[in-house]
Amino acid sequence: MDLNSLYSEIIMEHNRSSHNKGDLENPTVSERGYNPSCGDDLNIEFILEDQMIKDAKFKGYGCAISQASTSIMIDLVKDITIKEALDLADIFLRMIQKDASDEEIEKLEEAIAFQNISNMPARVKCAVLPWHTLKQALKNY
Repeated sequence: MDLNSLYSEIIMEHNRSSHNKGDLENPTVSERGYNPSCGDDLNIEFILEDQMIKDAKFKGYGCAISQASTSIMIDLVKDITIKEALDLADIFLRMIQKDASDEEIEKLEEAIAFQNISNMPARVKCAVLPWHTLKQALKNY
């Protein structure tokens, strides 16, 4: 299996999975992400405690890219500090712009599947939507 096929499979697996979808009981912060150009609309909830992201869930609808990117992002940010999550968001956004080092990109684990999304300009906004939403939610906190 080539790398592109593997990355496509990761994206489809996360799109189909519901393990990060739903509501949290008593979230600390909630943020809506909306992309009017394609209609992706999501709400991400976080439970924050002692500068840590203890849990996160999302609900909403959109294309496979936005849904998978949100699910992968949530897997990455659970049980890490707010600062670490913001650092990962910055790395992800720089990866999309082809401005992140290989060492940084490795920290993104499965999110590396979106590394070449910039080759599909219409899909970039779909992939970055949850990451911008994460940054806004944590900034509002």
